[in-house]
Amino acid sequence: MWLFKKHKEGNDETLAAAYRENGDRQVAGELFERHVKTVYGVCLFYFRDRATAQDAVMGIFEKLLTELRRHHISNFKAWLSFVTRNYCISELRKTKQNRFLPETYLDFEIKETSLEEETILNGINDEHLINYLSEMLPQLKDKQRICIELFYLKNRSYLEIEEETGFGLNEVKSYIQNGKRNLKLLIEEKIKRHVA
Repeated sequence: MWLFKKHKEGNDETLAAAYRENGDRQVAGELFERHVKTVYGVCLFYFRDRATAQDAVMGIFEKLLTELRRHHISNFKAWLSFVTRNYCISELRKTKQNRFLPETYLDFEIKETSLEEETILNGINDEHLINYLSEMLPQLKDKQRICIELFYLKNRSYLEIEEETGFGLNEVKSYIQNGKRNLKLLIEEKIKRHVA
């Protein structure tokens, strides 16, 4: 379905830079072909419908043709993930289909981030998070706060947290992931206030 003639060798970032310079759609097509299965999987996860997911994949490819000309991409995989997620969220909002999102994703995934925000978030490591925990933890949702405290402050494993809280293993992982992201967003706000 999404087949492009092999045009150029090189890593993702090299191809992205080449397309940015010359606008050759074959280069963009090859780059997209490398990741199309992952993009389709994410779209299918969000939309729960094959036809809608396939349409979204084509929409994302069209968006990439424009966006790749505008941005210097240092980590294509992360950037594509960002674009794909925000595209799906935007489409769900337009069609009022938020109800199809799994509840665990509603904590943060429904918020689109900018590339600038994403860059700041990626720069905040776990050490940074731990330094801000006491100040930021009370601002998290209860389940996220409990799992973050157990994981980072009490060094519990996922399985130990599951046993201690009664949450399912996937819930524990989700609460920690979502909690980390929300903490990073809070830290980002704090950093922006200090800079302003």
